[in-house]
Amino acid sequence: MGRWRLVILDTLLMTAGFGTLTMMGVAKNEVITHFGISGDLYEWQHIAYVFGLFIAFLLGHTRIYEGSFKRSVAIALSWAAIPQIIIPFIGNWYVVVFLRFVQGFVVTLVPLFSTQIARYFVAERPFAKGIILSGIFWGGVFGSMSARYLLGYVEWKVGFIITGIIMYTILLLWWILTEDFEIRHAPSEEVRVSVWKMPFTWLLGFTFFPALWVIFTIIGFSTSLGYEMGWTKEHVATLSTSLNVSKALWSIAMGFVGYQLSRKNTNPRGLFNAVVKVMIASYFIAFLGLLVYSKAMLSGNYSLALASLVLVGALQGTGPAFWTSAPATYPKDIVPRANFALGLISNSANAVAPTVTELLARHGEAIALAELTFMPLLGIAALIAVSRMKLPVEELGE
Repeated sequence: MGRWRLVILDTLLMTAGFGTLTMMGVAKNEVITHFGISGDLYEWQHIAYVFGLFIAFLLGHTRIYEGSFKRSVAIALSWAAIPQIIIPFIGNWYVVVFLRFVQGFVVTLVPLFSTQIARYFVAERPFAKGIILSGIFWGGVFGSMSARYLLGYVEWKVGFIITGIIMYTILLLWWILTEDFEIRHAPSEEVRVSVWKMPFTWLLGFTFFPALWVIFTIIGFSTSLGYEMGWTKEHVATLSTSLNVSKALWSIAMGFVGYQLSRKNTNPRGLFNAVVKVMIASYFIAFLGLLVYSKAMLSGNYSLALASLVLVGALQGTGPAFWTSAPATYPKDIVPRANFALGLISNSANAVAPTVTELLARHGEAIALAELTFMPLLGIAALIAVSRMKLPVEELGE
C-alpha cells in the first residue's frame, strides 16, 4: 500500500503545479484589462508557457536534478509556484511573459516521477503513471475552477497568490510523507553509449510528439476561438474543464489497460508491445474525436464541441504508456537520461505547435483544425515504425 500512497501524493503535487496550465487563460479578460494589452499580445504568455515545457527537459541533463529526489521535486514545483506568487506584483507585461515561460519548467516533475515509479513498479507502471499524469489535467481543472469561482470573490492578483500558497502547502505534505533517494547521473565517460546516438531514442521520442502538439495547443486555441464566437467566460471555462477531466480520466483508464497488457509479459519486449498497443488505440480514438470537434468548432456548435471532448481526451491515454517506455526499453543505468531525452524530443512540439497553429488559423480556422486532426495519424505511423526496431536493452543488456 505504501507505494500506491506515493502515487496519490505525486498526483496531488502534479495537480497543484499544473493549475498554472489554465488559470491565466480563463482569466484572460481580467488580465488584458489590467495590463492594457491586445488579445494578440496576451497570447504571448501561452506561447511562452508551452515553450517553457520544451526547454524544461534540457535541465534534466544538468546538476539541478541530481542528488536528493525530494529536493529535485521541490525545485521543479518552485518553477511554477514562485512566478505564480510574484506575477501579481509585476507591472510589465513582458516580464509576466518571461515568468510564464519559467512556469513551463514545472513539467520536469514528469521524468522525476517516472524515475521514482520505476523503482517501485514493473507491470503496474502504466497504471501508476497514468494516475500521476492525470494530475496535469486535474491541475487544469483546478486552474479553471480557480479562475471561474475564486476570481469571482477576490481580485485576480489575490487568486494567483492563494494558488501559489496552495502549491507549497501540498509540497510540504508530500515532503513529509515521501521517501527520498539519490538521483545519480553517471559521468559521460561511465556511460556505455549516449542515448542521443540511438535512432531508437529519436523515433520513440517522436511517437509522443503528435499528442503533445495537440494537448498543449488545443486548450489555448479553444479558448481564443470560443471568445471570438461570442461564448461567455463560463462557456470557455466549462470547455476547458471538460477537456481536462476527459484527459485525466483517459490517462487513468489507458494506464490500467497498459497494466493489464503488461502483466501478461513482463520482459522488455512484452512491456514495450503493451506501450505501442495502448498508444495506437489512444491515437485512433482521439482522431475520431478531433473530427467531431473540428465540425463543431467550424459550425459554432457548443454542445457538440463539448461532447467531442470525451473522445479528444483520449490523446492523453498515450502519456502513461510513453512515460513508462524508458524503464522497459533501456538499460537501468541510463534510464534517467533516457527519460529526459525522450521528454525533450517529444516536448519539442510545444516549442512550435501554438505558433504554427495560430499562423494557420489566420489563413483559415479549417486549416488549423485539419492540422490538429492529422496529428494522431502521424503518431500511429511513428509507433508502427518504432515497434519494428531493436530495443536498446536487447542490444546492450541490463
